[in-house]
Amino acid sequence: MLRRLLLPLALAGLALTVAAAGNAGTAAAHKKLVGEVGPGFKIEVTTPADKDVKTLKAGTYTIVVEDKASIHNFHLIGPGVNKSTSVAFVGKKTWTLTLRRGKYTYQCDPHATQGMKGTFRVTA
Repeated sequence: MLRRLLLPLALAGLALTVAAAGNAGTAAAHKKLVGEVGPGFKIEVTTPADKDVKTLKAGTYTIVVEDKASIHNFHLIGPGVNKSTSVAFVGKKTWTLTLRRGKYTYQCDPHATQGMKGTFRVTA
């Protein structure tokens, strides 16, 4: 009688463990982007394969910002997002962001009026 009860409980525990492990892997599988500013007057958002980003699906993204010049910053603005590096900062920052439907602008604040900016759209 005890064996009849233990086997289903053991199988249920195993199923829960497998499900939890699967969900942990899914949660960590954010989509990745690269934001780059400098050297010179270059600013862009690309995929890890160096493809320019024009349109993305809504969701959670990890963006690695590579700020390569102390005269620029990287500023991302859009629905629910307003993140930036400081002008003096040089290095890498990693942000995890939820991008919602709409238009996003990335720019260097001191040089945006000189054309140092870009946009992409996020769709549903």
